[in-house]
Amino acid sequence: MTLVYREITPLTQHDCFTFFSRRKTEFDFPLHIHDEFELNLVIGGKGVKRIVGDHTEVIDDYELVLIGSNLPHGWFTHEYKYEQGKEEILEITIQFHKDLFDEKFLKRNQMYSIRTLFEKSTRGILFSRETTETISTKIIELTKKQGFDSVLELISILHDLAISRNMKGLSNSSFNDEKISMNSRRLEKAFEYMHNNFEREITLAEISKLVGMAEVSFSRFIKKRTGKTFVDSLNEIRLGQTSRLLIDSTQSIAEIAYKCGFNNLSYFNRLFRNKNGCTPKEFRENYTGKRTFI
Repeated sequence: MTLVYREITPLTQHDCFTFFSRRKTEFDFPLHIHDEFELNLVIGGKGVKRIVGDHTEVIDDYELVLIGSNLPHGWFTHEYKYEQGKEEILEITIQFHKDLFDEKFLKRNQMYSIRTLFEKSTRGILFSRETTETISTKIIELTKKQGFDSVLELISILHDLAISRNMKGLSNSSFNDEKISMNSRRLEKAFEYMHNNFEREITLAEISKLVGMAEVSFSRFIKKRTGKTFVDSLNEIRLGQTSRLLIDSTQSIAEIAYKCGFNNLSYFNRLFRNKNGCTPKEFRENYTGKRTFI
């Protein structure tokens, strides 16, 4: 059994951010986490496999991803093959402190979009091709700047990303225990309860009573506000937890399923496949050899 590698980045407490600009023909760094936020630009890496949390995808030739604090991630050579005489992959990685901006500062009205961007990054964010092509020029320019000018450029990049369209969340929100503001105390109370008790049976009657609503009313309420039924929401939380245990534990698939509240293994396998596009066994094997002991 292997675990996610905790990277100690070279970013010091005396600097706002650091970056690496590299030409390469392969990706061999293990699946890893670190406290810092990471913005990763990959150009020319078609066929490379990206893993972010419980999400796996083979990338195209142009991509830009923002990784939140302590979210497992990695890029791996996979189907990519370098051909002699062709340009190598360009990878530019920017790492910055998770407290680069003071919490009170982020709550100012003018910082709303960047604050929202950071909240979404707990799942990992893939930006659209259009955004990537536009921002890549600024990222390349950033690597040529120094001092205060470089900090201003980074803030400008983050702002442009924050207001960009068609960004895509990658990992399951429950995989990283993401706390989402739903602008409803009742919903937040219900989801907090489900997160804390997902391993046992939770009924609609129980949740409805907890938030002070009739069962029918709560069913309509959660569907209207989230687009998912109560059962779908609970299963999504459980699936996120099973994904983490499949990566981080040596327990059998059946043990993990039962531990996360699934009492029917066939039902669990079907839900997992529908959500992740692969079986729990295939999902676990996808990470084999990509992690190291710590």
